[in-house]
Amino acid sequence: MEKAITTALFIIAGVVCMIFVFNSVYPMVNHSSQAMASMAEQVDERMKSRINIVHAANSADHKSVYLWIKNVGTQRIVSIENSDLFFGQEDNFNRIPYKTEAGGAYPQWDFVLENDTEWQTSATLKVTITYESDPGIGTYYAKFIIPNGISDDFYFSM
Repeated sequence: MEKAITTALFIIAGVVCMIFVFNSVYPMVNHSSQAMASMAEQVDERMKSRINIVHAANSADHKSVYLWIKNVGTQRIVSIENSDLFFGQEDNFNRIPYKTEAGGAYPQWDFVLENDTEWQTSATLKVTITYESDPGIGTYYAKFIIPNGISDDFYFSM
């Protein structure tokens, strides 16, 4: 009889330990799988996002510079105003704030979509960088980074 009681107590203790282990491990495994799924989704988004700066030009009054950027990925790009733009002479470039962030100060940048209502695949974005005065002649560097970190850079002379 003593062996039966001892065996029953060991079985109950084993079941209770298994419940404790399950209750502590299962949430971590579940959280890890959610994190892995989220990371896979972000990697997938980055792989489908690609941009290409196709052309740059100076305006007639030499106070604006235009960049044409094409979406060559397979995914629509949203929140364009949250993108980063670095621009300037190749040895002296800075981050240019978007017009709402600039608060009326120069330089600043703005954009229009040229051939679509959203920045879908094959749509072209025209970015206008506005200066208070002529930025001068030389070799210029432009780097445009969309919100998910995908970027393209471009060198040109004006």
